[in-house]
Amino acid sequence: MKIMVCLKQVPHQDARLEIRPDGSWIQEDNLKFEINSYDTYALEEALQAKEAGECEVVAVSIGPDRVSQALRTALGMGADRAIHVKDAEAEGSDALAVAKILAAVAKQENPDQIYTGLMADDGNFAAVPMMLAELLGIPHTSAALKVNRANGSVTVDREIEGGAHEVVELQNPCLIAVQTGLNQVRYASLKGIMAAKKKPLDVKTIADLGLSGQVGAANAKVSIENVSMPQKGTTAELVTGSVDEMATGLLNKIKELGLL
Repeated sequence: MKIMVCLKQVPHQDARLEIRPDGSWIQEDNLKFEINSYDTYALEEALQAKEAGECEVVAVSIGPDRVSQALRTALGMGADRAIHVKDAEAEGSDALAVAKILAAVAKQENPDQIYTGLMADDGNFAAVPMMLAELLGIPHTSAALKVNRANGSVTVDREIEGGAHEVVELQNPCLIAVQTGLNQVRYASLKGIMAAKKKPLDVKTIADLGLSGQVGAANAKVSIENVSMPQKGTTAELVTGSVDEMATGLLNKIKELGLL
């Protein structure tokens, strides 16, 4: 069995973010990057499947040179191979274009299962996984909290609205977008990091995938026009008094604003 894991490299959660002078995006120079937190759970789930039986894990990511660091980390954690889609033509791609690129890789790899994170820490769109599955014409589910694999099928316990759960069964090939907390993510061991240097990391271009002229900023249906910091408020009203008085004052203010 082959599992393809889609990874995105995002700014480190503790990184200090600054906006570019033109407001087009954040300053990425000298920023520290890491694997998207949701995607680490997807990778761990694939690695556990590998440890449970015969399975090849292929990590895939799109982006500039720095993305190879994320893929090497995945290899150090236990992935068997990695594919880096590195091409300036992919820059500025929206969610649909990213899904098209990943779908092209999947069609070449023909995996039995695809694991992704539910969403990206930087964009929070949660759009790529479902688009990817639809482009491939395979069953899919999202917000997976528990995954059981047996006899060519997968049973998934997923989170839905209101804290409720839904259990679905999918037949291979399929795609599963996972929620954080699905498992306990491992660290790359020193032995794994050393072994990762010898594992294959293939680099592909947009032309290699047959998508020339179909992705990138020029073909994006959704684009970011401006990024800015939240505006600071100029006034604030303090509710004072005893606990009961403050609670009553807050309730009255909420009613006054028409929020209740």
